[in-house]
Amino acid sequence: MEEIIQLTEDLIRFRTTHSRPDEILRCADFIESYLRAHEIAFRRVDRDQIPSIMVTRADGSVPILLMSHLDVVEGPDRLFTPSRRDGKLFGRGSIDDKYAVALSLVLVKEHLNHLKNESKGQDHLKCGLLITGDEEIGGKKGAREALKEIKADFCIALDGGNPEKIVVKEKGVLRLKLVSRGKAAHGARPWLGENAIDQLIDDYGKLKPYFLKSSPDHWHRTMNLSIIKAGKSVNQVPDHAEAIFDIRYTEEDPVEDLLNTMRREIRGDIEVMEVEPLFRGEDSPYLDGLLEIAEGTKLGFEHGASDARFLEEHAIKGIVWGAEGNQSQHGDDEHLDLQSLERLHRILEEFISRIGP
Repeated sequence: MEEIIQLTEDLIRFRTTHSRPDEILRCADFIESYLRAHEIAFRRVDRDQIPSIMVTRADGSVPILLMSHLDVVEGPDRLFTPSRRDGKLFGRGSIDDKYAVALSLVLVKEHLNHLKNESKGQDHLKCGLLITGDEEIGGKKGAREALKEIKADFCIALDGGNPEKIVVKEKGVLRLKLVSRGKAAHGARPWLGENAIDQLIDDYGKLKPYFLKSSPDHWHRTMNLSIIKAGKSVNQVPDHAEAIFDIRYTEEDPVEDLLNTMRREIRGDIEVMEVEPLFRGEDSPYLDGLLEIAEGTKLGFEHGASDARFLEEHAIKGIVWGAEGNQSQHGDDEHLDLQSLERLHRILEEFISRIGP
């Protein structure tokens, strides 16, 4: 446990935000050094300065894949100096997701040491890892590409849930731009123009009713108006306005049907900026085995998205799971509950030991 915690602290000190690509690469170099020091064979691929580090058998296969990421969101300077107090480790990336990088590195090292004691090498590996550098910006050059090079039976994305909850569903992501066009005129004579902002507000009002559904667990589609851009001068009727929406959808929301319905209701134009699939974990004997060990752990869902959404297109079954952070991800008090990390490590260690040859 102490090695995992110290390694997490070392990783937190790297300011691996996407405004600092040099730090992302330096952190990947640090991980490489750890793997070399413990004689663990790996592959590293950098795509447009986005690193992916893979530990598998020589042919790229592995029964179990532990997936995590080293990039983090922005934060104040103090968050990049880790601190421990009250049974918690504080710092940017402590729960999202550098503890998971450290945990997977140590688990694979321990597993390989057991294999060496049995006079076996890495081609008998039962648990490998994938560490990527762009989960926070979509994972398209990291997990989506790296998974093409890995053959795995089951993946544990260590990026959500908690020791008591294994995530088997995550919402899909739909990002839209609503564009309204009007007619410019002098602000003193607004009757000669057509205000694009007024149009935008009217259209927004027409879209909102499609996202008013509510339930205690909030497993329904949601819409967040994130960005508005409009107007050039205070004394001019604006002829252009746009808004960006972050929509999260469920398996009950066919994307094309939703888009067609929205477009019929408004005057402006809807542009699709991004569509990301849902994550749906499937039944697996590996999941059954994990639940046998993790007594009291239940299956559940999350509203956010992770790189697990790329598993289905690569025909890999999986789950999202991890330590407890009390939903502090991306916050100024981001932290990792150390007791939950200890439980997670113990369960995964036993899980790996039970996997057949």
